[in-house]
Amino acid sequence: MTLEELYQKIRDRKKAMPENSYVASLFREGRDRIIKKVGEEATEVIIAVKNNNKKEIISEVTDLWFHLLVLLADNNITIKDIILELTKRDKNNQRSLL
Repeated sequence: MTLEELYQKIRDRKKAMPENSYVASLFREGRDRIIKKVGEEATEVIIAVKNNNKKEIISEVTDLWFHLLVLLADNNITIKDIILELTKRDKNNQRSLL
């Protein structure tokens, strides 16, 4: 699955708001709940890196990316918007971001 495909599934859940959907429950609980989840997951990434545990890092980054996609969908920001911003920054800097 690509990030774009996952993002679209999240947007679909936001639109349909099925009762048994974790994503829909985040949208129902509101922006503060989504922000809290992003903060929790970011903290867990930091701890995993500090513990130097590759498996844990992968797991926690996966959770963080997922919740960031929910946050983006909540704000009607697309992955394309983020890519365009990265491209703009790369072109505006004397040295490449990469």
